[in-house]
Amino acid sequence: MKLRTITTIIAPWTQLVMLASFVILTLSLSGGVRSVLASNGRSGDLHVTKACEEYTGQPGAHCTIDSSNLTQIPKGSIVYYTQAAGIIPGMLDSNIVLDAGHGDRAIGRCTLDLSTRLGLCTFSNGTGRLDGFTAEVKVSYLHGFVWAWDGTYHFQPESER
Repeated sequence: MKLRTITTIIAPWTQLVMLASFVILTLSLSGGVRSVLASNGRSGDLHVTKACEEYTGQPGAHCTIDSSNLTQIPKGSIVYYTQAAGIIPGMLDSNIVLDAGHGDRAIGRCTLDLSTRLGLCTFSNGTGRLDGFTAEVKVSYLHGFVWAWDGTYHFQPESER
């Protein structure tokens, strides 16, 4: 009889813990936690267009930001590519430096399939107003020399790193 009483007491507690765990997991997977972060302006969607008329495919070549929905990446910011295109045949795979001026820079890496004109760029940190900047953006060709970056960004304060 005591065994049955203990089981009855433990079972509701276990169910409550399982329910709470399920709610937390559901919120984190559905973006509920991200929405809270986005509300304080430290993360969200990133949309950038860049013009690459001056990009030569050589180390140090660059593109210029035409538009950005993030104030830390203003129009006129420069994206420098440190490796040449074609080291891997048919691809651009390069470290990049996003220079937003006044010491505001972010470091990252871009990989682009030159035949499909699709790729991925990731940013891992920065300086100045881009300190703690991380992002993952898909690269796509728009027209002429204009390319798009569409993805998400996050600023992680130094105290959280």
